[in-house]
Amino acid sequence: MPRFVLLLCLLASGAPLGRGHPGAAVQSASRELLRLEQSSDAMGTSYSVALYGYDRNQMLAAMEAAFEEVRRLDGLLSNYRDGSDLSQVNRFAAERPVKVTPEFFDLLERCLEYSRESEGAFDISVGPLMKVWGFYKGSGRLARHNDVDQALRITGYRNILLDAGNRTVRFAQPGVELDPGGIGKGFAVDRMVEVLKENGILSALVSAGGSSIYALGVPDHQPGWEIQIRDPKDRAKTLANLTLKDESLSTSGSYEKFFMVDGKVYSHIMDPRTGYPATGVLAVSVVAPMTLDSEAWTKPYFINGRQWAAQHKPKTFRVFLCEDKAEHPCAWLP
Repeated sequence: MPRFVLLLCLLASGAPLGRGHPGAAVQSASRELLRLEQSSDAMGTSYSVALYGYDRNQMLAAMEAAFEEVRRLDGLLSNYRDGSDLSQVNRFAAERPVKVTPEFFDLLERCLEYSRESEGAFDISVGPLMKVWGFYKGSGRLARHNDVDQALRITGYRNILLDAGNRTVRFAQPGVELDPGGIGKGFAVDRMVEVLKENGILSALVSAGGSSIYALGVPDHQPGWEIQIRDPKDRAKTLANLTLKDESLSTSGSYEKFFMVDGKVYSHIMDPRTGYPATGVLAVSVVAPMTLDSEAWTKPYFINGRQWAAQHKPKTFRVFLCEDKAEHPCAWLP
């Protein structure tokens, strides 16, 4: 049974995922069961797909269609493409309403729902804060208090004004900037899974950078895809073993992107209400039916902490949280 490890990256226990290198075939009782694996870069990360099936040509076509879909989404959500919906909104929404595609508008509606439900801990308008802390294109830097205060004035999901009738987006003030870093991978993984289903694939594991994955069906007649969550302080240690089937797992941790000043760690997970990196939690993993949800909710659980997460966790979610305190070990929330 294939084994994958989730921390900063997803690793197969056999041969690593290779760009364009199919895996070995597995024999079944009646015909040859194939396993194929490929990866491709898009949206600033690596997307990997592992498939099981019997028709090699169908599997290759489905895989290419999934990668083509994530490349298409890169043109929708990219900060670096002038023609993307995201770039057009960031450039012009403070001046006038910007008409966007139904797909992008629906995503923004979901983002505002996450913001309201998380009491502002999730916020796609965190762009100005990510810039002053040096996480927009770099590995981070210590921000000056005045710069944080100025960025906070133009941060906040209430600055995003949606007109459902005209499908337009407008900002309440100049300087507001959307950053899809907290949700883009989950959105892309879900879309890739839908494309695989449309192409007849029943068993697949789709990964975005190893931190957001979806397990479709089961591999080689097993109960599900085996996943390990590793200790954020020691990658050699396994903290939890999971078997996933038709569900997602996303992880956010302070180890993903951070810098240190005078022995203090400043991570890229920003509390948009204070303007400063969140503290007190090392990592959060969320198991949910959809990758969009699991990725989005890792941030509020990380920022708001164990007690809040336990009180606001939907029944369909499983949450594994590691606090940065010796007396509170990593554990599943009740």
